[in-house]
Amino acid sequence: MERFLNRFITVLEWWTVLMLILMVVLVTLGVFFRYVLSSSLAWYDEFASYLLVWLTFCGAVVASYRDRHIGFAVVVNRFTPKTRRIVGAVAELFVLGFQVVLFYYGWNLMQKMGEETAISLPWVKMGWVYSVLPIAGGLMLIISLERLLHLLFGSGTKKGAEAAWSGSSSE
Repeated sequence: MERFLNRFITVLEWWTVLMLILMVVLVTLGVFFRYVLSSSLAWYDEFASYLLVWLTFCGAVVASYRDRHIGFAVVVNRFTPKTRRIVGAVAELFVLGFQVVLFYYGWNLMQKMGEETAISLPWVKMGWVYSVLPIAGGLMLIISLERLLHLLFGSGTKKGAEAAWSGSSSE
């Protein structure tokens, strides 16, 4: 499972990079049309906004998997290994609760907005745009469950896990 998840996250990272490149090209094109050709594209900013939403949530999934979200490593690393494990499990339970909410309400929102269309892009269904909420919530839920199970029944530290950046300039 861990190997499959690692490969999937690598593919998701590349998808996120492609979305970022597309967003940069799109915004550059929009600026070019507006200021050089004096002819604004009516749809580029809305589409760029949707790309930004997808980029943010896909990046959050990758950050969650790589354990790169904000944490209190300076404080937690001072605890004994047993206390660190307990604090990690409690924190993961809170994260898990948030991800359940994200998945559930994201699913509901996607269902309610499913047939609505974008203002300037009538062929884009809002359900497609909002589908990132249950997708990201579900993926982070799987990651969090795996991490929680590892904290409760594993060795305490994830095999091969990358250490989160501490903010030190020497890293």
